[in-house]
Amino acid sequence: MKKLCIFALALLAVCLGADAKVRLPHLIGDNMVIQQLTDVRLWGWDTPGKTVKVTTSWSQEVKTVKTSKDGRWLVTVKSPRASYEALSISFSDDESATTISGVLSGEVWVCAGQSNMEMPVKGFWQCPVEGYNDWVVESAQHRGVHSVKVPSTMRSEPQEDADCQWRVCSPQTVAEFSATGYFFARLMHQALDVPIGLIEANKGGSRVESWLTKENLKRYTDDPTDSVEIARKWDKYDYHRSLLWGNGTFNPILNYTVKGILYYQGCSNVGDPGDQYSQRLKLLVEQWRQQFGLGEIPFYFVQIAPYAYDGDDVNAISGALLREQQYKAAQIIPNSSLVCINDLVYPYEFTQIHPTQKRQVGERLAYTALNRDYGFSQVLYKSSSYKDMKVDGDGVLIHLQDNYHTDAPFEDIQGFEVAGEDRVFHPAKARHFWREGGGYWDEAIRVSSPEVRNPVAVRYCFRNFQLGNVKNAANLPLFPFRTDNW
Repeated sequence: MKKLCIFALALLAVCLGADAKVRLPHLIGDNMVIQQLTDVRLWGWDTPGKTVKVTTSWSQEVKTVKTSKDGRWLVTVKSPRASYEALSISFSDDESATTISGVLSGEVWVCAGQSNMEMPVKGFWQCPVEGYNDWVVESAQHRGVHSVKVPSTMRSEPQEDADCQWRVCSPQTVAEFSATGYFFARLMHQALDVPIGLIEANKGGSRVESWLTKENLKRYTDDPTDSVEIARKWDKYDYHRSLLWGNGTFNPILNYTVKGILYYQGCSNVGDPGDQYSQRLKLLVEQWRQQFGLGEIPFYFVQIAPYAYDGDDVNAISGALLREQQYKAAQIIPNSSLVCINDLVYPYEFTQIHPTQKRQVGERLAYTALNRDYGFSQVLYKSSSYKDMKVDGDGVLIHLQDNYHTDAPFEDIQGFEVAGEDRVFHPAKARHFWREGGGYWDEAIRVSSPEVRNPVAVRYCFRNFQLGNVKNAANLPLFPFRTDNW
């Protein structure tokens, strides 16, 4: 009996020792990329009341923190200037220690949204990514790009950790990277020559409401917040569920120090009424910025591509209305920018929700970040957009903004429609127009149709699947638009 008691005490001591070990979230691990030249947050768990020491290979400073009553701890450390030098961070209490290695200092961006952000370089089933083999071979040049994929998980309560690990870009790993994210990081890496870290926290088919908190859902929506009711409402398509994806997939990354957020989502909100989507996207951005606690970090998002929504109806406008809402969102969300990809689908992809051209999507996001955040003032990143119209006899003069003084092509302009008082739109002939008047040149695109003698409204690519060809000096496409509100 005495030996049994001694054994039990020894076992208890071992167990207590195990409980005392410093524990880190999976995001803080080997090969992580930390945001350069800032206060980087590091966090984890230990026995309540324990003192945790944090030391870094780039500084003599030792940070200490006492764990809270529930065992949590968090410290900030000053990160060094970006470089490819492999760094390390050690965490210890008075009984145990752990060290992570292969850490790089660079630029860290979140890849959020639904399946077109989640879509890997290797593509999905029946959905390839254009140029796949080329990207695999070339990836060896971008070992400074690291990513971590947070598993897409539903939870009824906000989670603080997720089972994931950082990956170093290589021909063996790049196939699993988010394609849009990788092509963003690839160009950023090329332009800045610093490590780029991607945190992929997304879910295919998710709605904007999938990422809202319980408090915001209760206050601003009619969506249920009880997990049973949520599951009952979206029993067929679980990827549409509110709250649960944010709790399980996004919440674990909120302590991480990041530069900004890239977002590609919207398909599952097609059909939402009025301004609902733009207002809820604004709400989501406000929520994420508050949760990250890093100020008004950049939010760069992608307009949904042409697709035959409404039962494969290419001529309906529900998709166009959602794109309009995304454009409106960009006007009301501070420090945001919208990427137009209306030209990045092939004519035969009208029923392909995952278009194959992902390189240009990621690169357009990179152009935006390089210009707005990294001093590349000569990189042109804006798409043209509608400015105003003026009826000119049997035609309409359309003026654009952000065209960098160029509307191309010079001939055979396609994608415009015009309507009269009867509200029936007809394919329009469009041509470049110049006229001197009042001491200035009036430069516009003149739109007309023999079917419409007295035009009152113009639309450009304002259908589910309609391809135009107007681009600006940056070779970026004109945003779809309408001059009416019918």
